[in-house]
Amino acid sequence: MRPLTPELVSAFRRLDTCAVSNAVERFDVRLRNEGFADASVRCLFDGFPPVIGHAVTARIRCATPPPVGHTYIDRTDWWNYLASIPAPRIVVVEDIDDRAGLGSFVGEIHASVFQALGCVAYATNGSVRDLPAVARAGFQLFAGGVSVSHAFVHLIDFGGTVTIGGLNVNSGDVLFGDRHGLMAIPDGTAGEIPEAVAAMTAREARIIGLCKSPDFSMDKLRALVKQLQ
Repeated sequence: MRPLTPELVSAFRRLDTCAVSNAVERFDVRLRNEGFADASVRCLFDGFPPVIGHAVTARIRCATPPPVGHTYIDRTDWWNYLASIPAPRIVVVEDIDDRAGLGSFVGEIHASVFQALGCVAYATNGSVRDLPAVARAGFQLFAGGVSVSHAFVHLIDFGGTVTIGGLNVNSGDVLFGDRHGLMAIPDGTAGEIPEAVAAMTAREARIIGLCKSPDFSMDKLRALVKQLQ
């Protein structure tokens, strides 16, 4: 796992997921219908800047009490594991209940804990809560829904492969997210993406400029598109 440099984090925060997704397609390293969460997991705070970080994975249940222990999460052992993953971090939690999202794992308190531990966002197929307080803290959320209660939320395990919105995530994976959603950055491509996005943006600007030009014609558009392929 190669930690993200501050320079690379800064570069990604000036991009957006749509442009990065287009750039990834150019690398031809995965199918175009893979590598991103579907619309069942949405960004809760669309006015926040993009986030990038290494995934830290876990699984929870909410609908029924844990076999032992308290009804609310009282395990802190996984914080040590979380700290072993390079910062910045994005916590990715799969709710494995048949009725995912009945309860919320993350609200104001856990968002504050995660921020203190170098995390920039939380992503889940389940629910979140305390939205105004979490928004004021500047902590991004990607979730399947919102719930008023934590119900019987408890940690099942951590560090394994999880799936949210059809996206398979392993701890250490580089994730990037913004108002459009959450995606994985393929191994070994993060350092090349900002330059690839810049090149694609320049090409797209020429097409947009022609479309807005009084000299626009379909023949010119066809010729330019062919030239830029």
